[in-house]
Amino acid sequence: MDENWAIAKLGEFVNMTAVVERSYEYNVWDENSSEPAAIMAAAQIAEKIIDRVLPRWRTDIPIDTTGLWKQHREAAIRAIAELESRGELAEKLGDDAPDMNAAAMHPWIWDAARSLWQSGHFREAVRAASVKVNAELQNKVGRRDASEVALFQQSFSDDLPAPGKPRLRPENDDGGKTSLSLRRGIVAFAEGCYSAIRNPASHDEGDLQEQIAMEQLAALSVLARWLDGATVESA
Repeated sequence: MDENWAIAKLGEFVNMTAVVERSYEYNVWDENSSEPAAIMAAAQIAEKIIDRVLPRWRTDIPIDTTGLWKQHREAAIRAIAELESRGELAEKLGDDAPDMNAAAMHPWIWDAARSLWQSGHFREAVRAASVKVNAELQNKVGRRDASEVALFQQSFSDDLPAPGKPRLRPENDDGGKTSLSLRRGIVAFAEGCYSAIRNPASHDEGDLQEQIAMEQLAALSVLARWLDGATVESA
């Protein structure tokens, strides 16, 4: 993310809505205030930035019915503070480890998980991401008669493709020892993801801790990248 650009865009939105909030409060429209259409256009950009910086802002910041843009405005101000202080906070708090960026995960994962994640449903977000990976696997090999671990096993099998059973070959697969090892590793990793991540997400009660859910999404993202980068070999 271009943080300077993001801060500037959020600042524009905050400034545009300042007069609107005063006008809303006193029921007087200031002739110097921005046109509603311009504010809506700025809000569209601001929302996308805030989603990246504060993914849970829609639930963490209560809706304030006393003002038209108050929730958005507060979120934008918080996001600016977060962006401007990231380096200082990492330095002063003694932890400059890189943050895990969900939006930078494979698009299949975050697109499937986003809305549930932003509403605080972490377990359901993980489950939705695992379902998406399975759906993309079925789409890639054109099969609906198998799914999840069984389909990963068959698709990444070392066997030659057969009618109705195409094979997937990882990127740069040359059939050598390393490639054969990678195929086995992908299958084993998929089994772990569906046995230890997808199944509990579908059947256990209670929600996941946010950090644990994020790590599970990251694991599914690794699997999604292998799958997306694989080529199809048909009989």
